[in-house]
Order: sequence, then structure tokens, then C-alpha cells
Amino acid sequence: MNVAELVDQMAKALVDKPEEVVVHELKGQNTSVIELKVAKEDVGKVIGKKGRNAEALRTIVGAAAMKHGKTYVLEILD
Repeated sequence: MNVAELVDQMAKALVDKPEEVVVHELKGQNTSVIELKVAKEDVGKVIGKKGRNAEALRTIVGAAAMKHGKTYVLEILD
């Protein structure tokens, strides 16, 4: 499972409308950006209180990035 698939699975577990979760990966040589887009009413659930869910997602992405030897940046789009 790659990092984008991991973000997709985690986001679908958090939201009420999993069919509207879209994950897009912009690959670079050393750094990749993972864009996460969810339904407008689910943005708050992905971010969480005081950004705790978003921080947890970024921590997991960072841990997975070490395995691949790359840097990943998670962007939550609204």
C-alpha cells in the first residue's frame, strides 16, 4: 500500500460521505504532495478539534514516508 492509498483509507474512515473522498498525489523527486479533498461538511471531521486529526494524519504520513525514503506533505483542500 502506498502513502496515497493509506491517506484515502484513513480519510474514508473519518467522514460521513466516503464516496466523496479524493486523494491526488503530486510526485516530485524527493518530495511528494498528497492532496486530500472531502465533502464540504466533512472538512471539520478530517481536521478535528484544534487540528488534532489533521496532525495525526500528518504524523502517520511522515512515518510511512520514512519507509519509502521520501518526504510527503499532506494538504487538506476545502
